[in-house]
Order: sequence, then C-alpha cells, then structure tokens
Amino acid sequence: MHSKEEKLRALGEVIDTLDILRVKCPWDAKQTNESLRPNTIEETYELAQALLDEDNPNICKELGDVLLHILFYSKIGEEKEAFDIADVADKLNRKLIFRHPHVFGEVKANDAHQVEQNWEQIKLKEKDGNKGVLTGVPASLPALIKAYRIQEKVANVGFDWEKPEDVWDKVKEEIAEVEAELKAPEKDKAHERLEEEFGDLLFALINAARLYKVNPENALERTNRKFIQRFEYIEGQARAHGQNLRDLTLDQMEAYWQAAKMTNDK
Repeated sequence: MHSKEEKLRALGEVIDTLDILRVKCPWDAKQTNESLRPNTIEETYELAQALLDEDNPNICKELGDVLLHILFYSKIGEEKEAFDIADVADKLNRKLIFRHPHVFGEVKANDAHQVEQNWEQIKLKEKDGNKGVLTGVPASLPALIKAYRIQEKVANVGFDWEKPEDVWDKVKEEIAEVEAELKAPEKDKAHERLEEEFGDLLFALINAARLYKVNPENALERTNRKFIQRFEYIEGQARAHGQNLRDLTLDQMEAYWQAAKMTNDK
C-alpha cells in the first residue's frame, strides 16, 4: 500500500490534470453543476453495483469516477469563488471530529448503535435545535432507501420497537389491512386506499429488515439479480429446445424455473 505522501501526490496530480482539462478540453470546459449531476448519479449507482459484487478492481475504478466528480464540483466552486477542495476537506474533517466525541472527546460509546444515537443528538445541536430529526433525509432519495433512513433516524432518538420480534405483529396487521381492502365490495374499492395499504405493508417490512440488521435495498437487489438469472435460464432453455417463450405453458415455465434454481443456486 502507498504512503501518505504518495497518496497526497497522486491526489494532487489528479487536481492538476483536471485544471488542465477545464481549460483545454471543450467538453470539460463547458460542464456545470447541472450538467454533471446526471452523470454523478449514474457513477454512484455503478459504484454501488461494484460494491454489491465485491469486485475490488471495479470498486477502485468506480471510486475514481466518483472522486473525479467531487473534484469537478470543487473546481466549479473555486471558479465561482465560493469554495475549493481544501474547504470541502476542512469542513469534512471538522465534522468528523465534532461527530466523534467518543474518539476525540470525553463521550463514551461502547457499540455502533450508541455511536449512531450520539450522532443524531449531535446533528440536532449542529442545527441549533431549529430543525427536526427527519430534516436531513433527502427528499430525492428512492422511496425504499428513504423509508430505511427515516426509520434509522427516529430509532436513534428512541422511537423504536422494544424488541425486534415485536415488529411482526405490525407486519401481520398491515397484511390483514391489504387483504381487507382487496376483499372490499367493488363499489367501495379505491386504488388510492389500496396503494396506501401496500405502502404501509412495505414500510413495516423495511422496518423489520432494519431491526434484524438487514439492509433492505441490498436484500431486494440480490433478489432482483437472482430472479433475472433464473428467468434468463428459462429463456435459454426455451431457445435450446426450439420453443418460443410466449408459447410455453405456465407448467413448462415452472419446470424450467425449478431447474434454474437447482442449476444456479449451487
């Protein structure tokens, strides 16, 4: 691994290269915060995929792409005389020290959960108590991740189930409410109510995952990938037997599906 001096040198060279590109490359020269934003989102998702795959070479590559965007936004900030990369790093360092009084101060924290609880109290102090616990949850987060973050934040100030197993009564209650809405007479059915009940059920399941230390985003993505792999096996088997997927019966698809489970889950 590299020394601190080598790391700083490498980072400095990237900054120098970006300074040159910003002047001499037509594409780099015309970029703005707004134009870069979609690419930043894409790069972040590509990094997330590499992390899920535990693909270290690709993680390294995607981290570089994300770092480029951080440096690019900092360069734009510098051109506007608003901030530069030193300001970004200094502010981050001050925040890290302030939010870790159990390391840099006298506060005690014996486990990660206690650290998280301390963070929420510290963040409220940073806001001078003028903003709520949930203020920091970005409105633009995907709904599943947002639900998880909401639940984490309120749990860290004490609004949580006493025991993880208590959440299952809530899950069962929400399932019953979905079923009741589905069984309602046709004249009484409303799509908005059904959507709301499904939302409540999903929220309860996400809460259950959190309580059992499972990240629901990662869990769902693993299932997505597993489903894709199995369905692609069905498609491959259909082609191999000269069959059209649309012409297969459900029983035939189910047989291929079970074979896919035996083949891909080994």
